Amino acid sequence: MFARFLAIAAFAVPLALAQPVLAKDPPPAKPTETPMAAPAAPAAKPDAAPSAGQMAARQRQKTCGAQWRALADAEKVSQGPKWPQYWSKCNKRLKGEKA
Repeated sequence: MFARFLAIAAFAVPLALAQPVLAKDPPPAKPTETPMAAPAAPAAKPDAAPSAGQMAARQRQKTCGAQWRALADAEKVSQGPKWPQYWSKCNKRLKGEKA
C-alpha cells in the first residue's frame, strides 16, 4: 500500500512542478511607440437593410407564429401538422391574400 503511494507521488510531483512550465506563454506586449504608423483597418461594413421581400417574409413568419401559439394544444393535435407543415400552409395562405 505504501509502495503504491510512493509510486504515485513519484509520478505526480514532476507533473505538478512541470505544469507552470507547460502553460502557454502570454502574448508578447505590443510596443508603445511605432516608428511608422500602421495603416488603419478598414471600417466595418454596415449591415444592409433588409429588402422589401425579406421584411414581408419576416412579417408573415411572425403572423403565422402568433397564430400557431394561439392554437390550443387540443386544436394542434386535431389539426395534425407540426410547425413546419403549419408554417408552409400559413405562408402560402398569407402570400395569396397579399397577391
